[in-house]
Order: sequence, then C-alpha cells, then structure tokens
Amino acid sequence: MGASTTILLDELLVMATTTVWSINTLERETSDGYVYTAHYRVDAADESYTAGAYGSVSFERPETLIPYDDLTEEMVIGWVKESIGGDEKVAEVEAALQAQLDEKHAPSKANGKPWG
Repeated sequence: MGASTTILLDELLVMATTTVWSINTLERETSDGYVYTAHYRVDAADESYTAGAYGSVSFERPETLIPYDDLTEEMVIGWVKESIGGDEKVAEVEAALQAQLDEKHAPSKANGKPWG
C-alpha cells in the first residue's frame, strides 16, 4: 500500500517520499453487502512536507460478491487502482503528489514586495 521514492537532484540525495493509499469509507447495499462506491485517499510525505489527494470510484456489480465482512483495505485499494486506470494512472497520481512536494521544497512562485 505504501511506496517510497528517492529523488536525486544534482547528484545529491534530497529526500525519500512515502506514498500511502487508504480507503476512507465504502458505500454499500445493506441487503447483500455489494460495495458500489469507494472513497479513497492518497498521501505523500517526506521529512518536511505532505501532499494529498482524495477521490471516489464506483464499481459495477460483479457476478460473484465477496462477503462484505471478508473485504480488506488492501483488496479494495486494488479495486480502486484498477478502476482509476491501473499502474499507469497510479504512477501519474503519485508523480503529481511528488511534484507538489517538490514545489514546496523549491517554490516556482512567490508573493511579497522587495522593500520593507
């Protein structure tokens, strides 16, 4: 569920980023436990900063339901990742969070004024 990325900048080790996918909540039908929506979160952090993203995905009813009480967060995270576009989209999400962290370390924009 978590991934670590190390960034090299000008041959210097900058910081390791840890990315964690989690499930905030599930929406389900109480009659049979069919989970039709998952609300998820992706958090990235290094030693100094954090960045996060939130999303929701809907699922088609499968032919065979896994009993609700047998679901695990890891299983549902797998469904989420598959639903958003698989490994390619997961990499895009994690790269976007890394870009947010990089921007916090070396801002490309600022405000203020040059006089006191």
